[in-house]
Amino acid sequence: MSKAGLLLKRTIPTLAGTVAAALLLAGCGGATVNQAAAAGASSTPCGSVNVALNAWVGYTANAAVYSYIAQNKLGCTVVQKDLSEQISWQGFASGEVDVVMENWGHEDLAKQYITDQKVAVDAGPTGNEGHIGWYVPPWMAAKYPDITDSKNLNKYASLFATSESGGKGQVLDGDPAFVTNDEALVKNLGLDYKVVFSGSEAALIQSFRSAEKNKTPLLGYFYEPQWFLSEVSLKKVSLPAYTPGCDSNAEKVACDYPDYKLNKVISKKFADSGSPAAKLAKAFSWTNADQNSVATDIQGGMKPDAAAKKWVDAHPDVVAAWLK
Repeated sequence: MSKAGLLLKRTIPTLAGTVAAALLLAGCGGATVNQAAAAGASSTPCGSVNVALNAWVGYTANAAVYSYIAQNKLGCTVVQKDLSEQISWQGFASGEVDVVMENWGHEDLAKQYITDQKVAVDAGPTGNEGHIGWYVPPWMAAKYPDITDSKNLNKYASLFATSESGGKGQVLDGDPAFVTNDEALVKNLGLDYKVVFSGSEAALIQSFRSAEKNKTPLLGYFYEPQWFLSEVSLKKVSLPAYTPGCDSNAEKVACDYPDYKLNKVISKKFADSGSPAAKLAKAFSWTNADQNSVATDIQGGMKPDAAAKKWVDAHPDVVAAWLK
């Protein structure tokens, strides 16, 4: 994704008797990252685990629960790094990343780092089902019922024009690092629109919130699982149906996004280490509702580790199964 981000730089609280160190490191490919170390006892068999933090709150929810359990149940030292999706994968090769907790497809990166370089492995599904698409606020779907069919979008292009869209209709995207085919879709579907990037998940959410509240037009990229959909029930626009292979050529995409079975990816070295944290990463699996509940708490102001503890305490049987 690049599913659409809140750049949440979180420090997980330390265990009793330990000290957390905040470090500024050079990330993969020359990127600079904020690294927050949550220290368990360094002598524990688990050792240190480097967890990538990608820039959307749903990912933060996954990472928070995984990190909380790794630290508090397994005695691991958890180091979280704020990285974009693409840079996170580079970390498998450099040794700076052990775990990516939510991957949205990225077949090109999987080929490069899993198949070709063999420095990463698929750690199995998260249990979450991902969906990306174009959405409008509910008031627009009610007033213009046919607007949810992409074949009718040109009729409404003038409604969506903004100062940034150059006289065309605007399709508002999130972070440029998110998975998106939108520029190709606009071109290949012959739409009189221009893709404009809001820059983050937070900006995208606020734009939809304001559009519904103020009854202003907005067509934008969005996705689920996503806590915000319980606040504003956005209406999906029907793009031409997805068929296998219709998106194989990025420049010629003219179909909807596929359904994503979200998965975890871990470094090959980490997978082979025998670390209990690697086993936890493979076992971790929950539902969209689980993720949304933790994400909602985080979005509401709860610290990620506190939101994680709340969920862990409420689901002891699930956690016990992951730790078997």
